[in-house]
Amino acid sequence: MQGAYYDIVVSRHAFIRAMQRGVSPDIIEAVLQTGAMSRFGKNRVKFTKKFRKMDVNCVDEIIGRTIKILTITKKVKR
Repeated sequence: MQGAYYDIVVSRHAFIRAMQRGVSPDIIEAVLQTGAMSRFGKNRVKFTKKFRKMDVNCVDEIIGRTIKILTITKKVKR
């Protein structure tokens, strides 16, 4: 049985926000590959991954076989 493969598209807004918040592309890739996925709404999905010093969320939209990253948030642990 084959898994579902999606193309990943990062919106300009998400890329700008990630750079402002200090989230590197390597961290974004780790969140998408190994993070926990939760669906909400009709075609929305959120990937969440907890790191030692921060939690990173990627809010995405599924359009056919494409996942479009809409925004990226980071929460620093104290």
